[in-house]
Amino acid sequence: MNHLYNPDTALLTDPSIPLSWKLCILHGNYDDPTTTAQSLTGLRISSIFVIFIVSTIFTIFPLLSKSFKWIKMPLYVYLFARHFGTGVIISTAFIHLLDPAYLQIGAGSCVGAHDGWDLFPWVPALIMGSVFLIFLTDVLSDVVVQRKYGIGQEEEEEEVEKSQDQRGFRSQIAAFLILEFGIIFHSVMIGLNLGAVGELEFKTLYIVLIFHQSFEGLGLGARLSGVPWPREQVSFIWAYLMCLMYGLVTPISIAIGISIRHQFNSNSFNVNVISGVLDSISCGILIYSGLVELLARDFIFNSNPQRDLKQLMFCIMSIIAGAGIMSAIGKWA
Repeated sequence: MNHLYNPDTALLTDPSIPLSWKLCILHGNYDDPTTTAQSLTGLRISSIFVIFIVSTIFTIFPLLSKSFKWIKMPLYVYLFARHFGTGVIISTAFIHLLDPAYLQIGAGSCVGAHDGWDLFPWVPALIMGSVFLIFLTDVLSDVVVQRKYGIGQEEEEEEVEKSQDQRGFRSQIAAFLILEFGIIFHSVMIGLNLGAVGELEFKTLYIVLIFHQSFEGLGLGARLSGVPWPREQVSFIWAYLMCLMYGLVTPISIAIGISIRHQFNSNSFNVNVISGVLDSISCGILIYSGLVELLARDFIFNSNPQRDLKQLMFCIMSIIAGAGIMSAIGKWA
């Protein structure tokens, strides 16, 4: 965004000033290098460790309950965590990513008023592109797994069972990695924002993000714990490393945000472009993962035709609870 005009002295009625520049100022998108994040340094630093601990514990707990019999998780607790997480992920896509993407680079935004951005609906295009990209990745990975671990006509029963286990593992772990990748994209921007945001917003955002990371982590961990892990071929340590990766991304982003907060303006033109594009891509990934890999696989393509109606209703209510609570959190984050 150009700096030819001073927002403190410019008049909205001045015809010589471009409308796009006026719109950016009204939205607060002025690239002012001065910061509003001068204080609360101790609290900001504490958020790095608190968010890391909370994110990691909630993500890793379902795996621990699967690995150690003394922390055996009751069936309905597991089902709640699994399907509550599905609701959280779907809500993240629509409430925490889709709406902010339109506010950042959509029509009527500062970015959307500028040449190039105002000529095409970039938000839905990026979402659609990421949906198709993930779809193609899903299909191609399934083809590769099928060719490598498909069942031959002359294979013995033991080999057939082993091939089916390998295929199930690789297909599900690929779907999980796609899901985690979409969430990590989102986590980078919210971490940067928490580290650099002004004092008035920081305390509220800090508390909200603790719940935000807890719910997302619980959903991820429950999904990962449901993957049929072939421990003889693949070390289970990789599952814990995947949880650790989710736990680390936001704290690292917070640390970066704290270190650059004197130069970082979370509402600047360039930051809105980057954040809007990343939010749109992440939104497409999570829409596909949430609706196809999670909802459709669990309820529509479920191979078990005899369903316990009570259990089915419990799972559906867990999804609604996850989506509802995460949507409410969207008021602040």
